[in-house]
Amino acid sequence: MLRISPEEIAETILMVQQQHLDIRTVTLGVSIGECSADTAAEMGSRLYERVTRAAERLVPVCEAIEREYGIPIRNKRISVTPVGEVAGRCACDDLTPVAEAMDRAAAATGVDFIGGFSALVHKGVGKGDDALIRSIPSALSSTERVCASVNVASTRAGINMDAIARMAHTIKETAALTAEADSIGCAKLVVFANMVEDNPFMAGAVHGSGEADVVVNVGISGPGVVRAVVAALPDDADLTAVAEVIKATSFKITRAGELVAREAARRLGVAMGIVDLSLAPTPAEGDSVAAILEAMGVERCGAPGTTTALALLNDAVKKGGAMGTSSIGGLSGAFIPVSEDAGMVRAVECGALNLEKLEAMTAVCSVGLDMIAIPGDTPAETIAGIISDACAIGVINGKTTAARLIPAAGKKAGDHVSWGGLLGAAPVMDVSSWSSAKFVQRGGRMPAPLGSLRN
Repeated sequence: MLRISPEEIAETILMVQQQHLDIRTVTLGVSIGECSADTAAEMGSRLYERVTRAAERLVPVCEAIEREYGIPIRNKRISVTPVGEVAGRCACDDLTPVAEAMDRAAAATGVDFIGGFSALVHKGVGKGDDALIRSIPSALSSTERVCASVNVASTRAGINMDAIARMAHTIKETAALTAEADSIGCAKLVVFANMVEDNPFMAGAVHGSGEADVVVNVGISGPGVVRAVVAALPDDADLTAVAEVIKATSFKITRAGELVAREAARRLGVAMGIVDLSLAPTPAEGDSVAAILEAMGVERCGAPGTTTALALLNDAVKKGGAMGTSSIGGLSGAFIPVSEDAGMVRAVECGALNLEKLEAMTAVCSVGLDMIAIPGDTPAETIAGIISDACAIGVINGKTTAARLIPAAGKKAGDHVSWGGLLGAAPVMDVSSWSSAKFVQRGGRMPAPLGSLRN
């Protein structure tokens, strides 16, 4: 049984009140395998009934836990089985009705987002996957709460360049269809390498085929807490001391997540899934991963030493969190979404942080090229090249990487976009003018690396 001491309770209250500690999300994973149907309309109807029945108590339960324990739960979310896996039986090319049913289910249950309008195409594209990818622009432009994700690469399969090229054009089309809202549709679309089955964070949350019918997954957040303890260290504290204080803090944050996950699962009468240890920033001042790196001694995020500082942070978070729960899962590390992190926005605006540096940071952080606004006229082949670079880092290093790029329609480098809420606002970042078109157009699949042969 999980026991929390009075001292831990007092520390948690301080972290909530002064340092932005919260549970970023309680995400209910729901299997929709039973919702397969001959038409998209019938599949959507079955999905709506399945999801609303499973999640009808999610928001009230989370709100009760917030009141009783005093720990804010910022988002209540739902993830479902990748729709592309379930849609193979549909005799249609447009799955927008399924996305619209997901949106209605999210509204009916009161959740912020619903994820799982997704496909896994790292080795090839099935019938349902093809229809889903074809439907993404329409689906994301006609819904508010639906998130989409596509896995295009894995360490065991290699990189599907044909799928990446197709997703680049899909991103461009989605941006155009949501141009009036600064191309917000692309903020709800992420392209993965090595997608995980139990990610509670959007836009990449799905309910994997290896999961129970219904599970509770929790994502914690505490960049402000970590920044406070690092900033309190004396200037002569060495990097070992920095790592130790981050580990201790990560343990405390994780304990809060473990408590909420257990309690939510018990009250909902479903299985507890995982606790994701990721440090997820918000646009709030001080609740920033960039601010942690700067508290370590990097003058501005993006300066030489930034990747080392991020590697130290990511490793210490994992080590400390591993002692706070036996149910680690999801992505579990530090996120670097530009628009959602006030410190990273400042770093971009002053010229310290660029796309190439973010790519280097991808090698050591939790995901990678996240919430990056780029010029609306960026060629699809350039977008594909950027995605493939992020995937290559993940495939070679056996880790999850992703790209969530927003080619903001009508915007050029130096302009600003704003989506509000946790999605934040950001300057449009410049991209290289050198072309990768010939490379991308070669297509095919980059073979899996030798290191994937581990049996």
